[in-house]
Amino acid sequence: MKDDKKIVFITGCSSGMGRITALYLASNGYKVYAGSRKPHKLRDIESESLIPIKLDIKDFKSVEKFLNNIKKVDVLVNNAGYGLVGSVEEVSEEQMFEQFDVNVFGVFRVCKAVIPKMRESGGVIINISSFLGKIGLPLLTFYNSSKYALEGITDSLRHELKPFGIRVHSVLPGFFDTNFARENLVTNKTTFSDKSPYKDIVSTLAPTLIEQINNGNDKIEVAKLILKIIKDENFKARVAIGEKAKKFIPMRQVLSDEEFEDRVEGYYLS
Repeated sequence: MKDDKKIVFITGCSSGMGRITALYLASNGYKVYAGSRKPHKLRDIESESLIPIKLDIKDFKSVEKFLNNIKKVDVLVNNAGYGLVGSVEEVSEEQMFEQFDVNVFGVFRVCKAVIPKMRESGGVIINISSFLGKIGLPLLTFYNSSKYALEGITDSLRHELKPFGIRVHSVLPGFFDTNFARENLVTNKTTFSDKSPYKDIVSTLAPTLIEQINNGNDKIEVAKLILKIIKDENFKARVAIGEKAKKFIPMRQVLSDEEFEDRVEGYYLS
């Protein structure tokens, strides 16, 4: 029997937004390939419609190996990523490159492999960015800049792929109740030591961020939004979701840089 379900490929599905989105789309009539470095974490939700795959987005051969075994991809959700927390002064080069290798070059690798499969019949690419791709915060310089880069990738790809009927969207979540603070934040030990010149910023900012992440919006909201984007051919290119994103993104658009920075500092650093 021919399987006419649309094929969705999602990266970073071990937990959080990736996992819930894979499950939600599979339950709504899509065949989902859920990529993860730890696919065993998805065995409890595996089904004919949700297939865990071992995937390392830092390795192009790993991405190619999976894609060589399927005929098409209708929807790509670039979700994999993590946040590096540390000062520019104290973070190592290895940590710097790792942050961009996953959050930026990982997206490039996956897109590079998927686009040839989309060009013939069109498709949808959804990049999970962050409201911090539009807002700078201390100690998150590397994460912020990786998400700023993802916004640039999204905007340019939208033009590049439009002639082939491929839509490219960016989702900018605020803080959501996921395992992000527990599993996807990597802290620089030097910055978080008592000897760091940034210890005062750490003591003010870090608890606020962790509290807001752990008490954020329900991650199912993101999954439902992704389904809407897939179904609506006229959906807007970029969308903010979650309390913090809906608060700061519009504010960023109407205030001057100096006014906006004052608001951010008052909210996070005072």
